[in-house]
Parts: sequence; structure tokens; C-alpha cells
Amino acid sequence: MNQRLTTILIAAFLIAVGASYVVYRLIGRQINVSGAQHGAVVVIAAHDLDVGAIIKASDIKTGGLLGTPPKDAIFKADAAIGRGVVTPIYSGEPIMERRLAPVGSGGGLAVTIPPGMRACAVKVNDVVGLAGFVLPGMHVDVLVSGSPSGMRSEAGTKVKTILQNIEVLSVGKNFQRDNDGKPIEVQVVNLLVTPEQAELLSLANNETKVQLVLRNPLDKEMAKPPGSELGQMFGMPETAAAPKPVIRPQAVPRVVAKEMKPPEPPPKPMLTVHVSNGSKVADSKFEFEGETW
Repeated sequence: MNQRLTTILIAAFLIAVGASYVVYRLIGRQINVSGAQHGAVVVIAAHDLDVGAIIKASDIKTGGLLGTPPKDAIFKADAAIGRGVVTPIYSGEPIMERRLAPVGSGGGLAVTIPPGMRACAVKVNDVVGLAGFVLPGMHVDVLVSGSPSGMRSEAGTKVKTILQNIEVLSVGKNFQRDNDGKPIEVQVVNLLVTPEQAELLSLANNETKVQLVLRNPLDKEMAKPPGSELGQMFGMPETAAAPKPVIRPQAVPRVVAKEMKPPEPPPKPMLTVHVSNGSKVADSKFEFEGETW
């Protein structure tokens, strides 16, 4: 009985070893085939790379990537060295073409501006305008306050929203927070705008006070605020429309009438009578008066 049980156990063990060997060979062969077909060596980041940085040879390395590599992956280090970083790249992450600036464009703030857009600097105050609390990538609304030129308003200063859902490109010269994890307090914020919006912001910077209002980046709704006046805070009625200027008629030059002389009466009809006295002939004229001579 013990011999039969021992024989069965040995046979089961040999069968298990054979089956394990067969499965191992099959899995190993499948892995080798898959790696040969889908594996690739790509360029990866040796450490974290910030926006605006220019890649050097010490910033990158090569590494294996299982599966099909992305279409815009970089396979040679020379294709990445000297190019600016557009979006943050983390250590060990493959470097993609879409995350780097075009060849020859350099680094810094300019490489982060998409084609057709502009970076417009806006002055902000440490007390108002969220200075020190706005970070790159956030979205803000732009408000201006002042008095329209050439218009008198009893309600005082006016506030108007001129731009909405504008992306913050950079805060001062820095792209990151400070070492304590707090926002950096600066006086200038660069906003990503269209050329038309850049003109509007430039005019607002020169003629009014600008304030930035922080908003949720997921909120894409465009509100239509009517604008506010200082007098409304104190219960004053809304400012009536400015009176139209009174157009006075131009003075008509005075014409002085000249003294007119009465017309001369028509000459009275005359009657001529020929008188013959011998060899002498004389004419006599008589005026006609009424019905008699």
C-alpha cells in the first residue's frame, strides 16, 4: 500500500514538473516575441524639467518602453538637446515632440505662447487684484475701473468686466512656487490673449485701474454683468443718459435795407401844334392834363 502511494506521488510530481516546464517555455517565448515586436528605446527625462527650461545632455537619458511607442516620441537624444520645454516633464517620463518647442525657438516664456496668441503683461497691486495668489495655468476675469473720458457722472467711478476666462501664462519671471510652497508676490502677471484682446488690455493699463478676478478653470460660462457705479452702493439712482449738446443756429448776417427812392412819374403826354405865319413856322407844345389841354 505504501509502495503504491509512493509510486502515485512520484508520477504526479513528474507530471507537474513537465507541465511547469512546458508552460514556462511557452510564456518565455511569448514574452520574447512581444518584446521584439513592441519594445522600443526612447529618450526619457533624467529629472524633472520645468517650463521654459532648455534641455541639456545631462537632463535626458535613454530607456526601454514596452508596447507601441507614441507617434511623437523622441528616439534620439540629439533631437531633444537644445530645445525649450513647453509643459512640465517629470523624471522618467518619455519626452514627446508636443511637449517641446520647435527647433531653434529657444526657451523661456516665448516658447509657451501658441501660434496666433500673445502674452500681455498686466500690472497688479499687492493689496487688490489677487497679486501673490495667481499662478500659471489659472483662469481669471479682467475688470477695469475709472471714469469714461469726456463724460460727467454723478454716480462716480464705474467698474466694467472687459475680458473673461483668460489663462495666466506666467507670474512675473517665475513659473513655479517658492521653496515654502507659497505663491510668489509680484507686480506683473502675463495673460494669454488674442491680438485684439492685447490692444484692449494695453488701453486699460494706461487709462484705468486693472483688477484680476480668479475663477474656476472648469467654468467656461461667459457672464454678462451690466457694470457697476459707485453711486449705486449708496442707493443713488442710475446715472441718466448724458444730455445731448444744444446746437445753436448760426447767426445770420444782418442785411441793412437801403432807402429806396420813389419811382419817377411817367412823363405827361405832349401835344405839338404847328403855327404858320407867312414864311415863319413855329411849333407849340401843350401838356395833356386829364381830359383837357
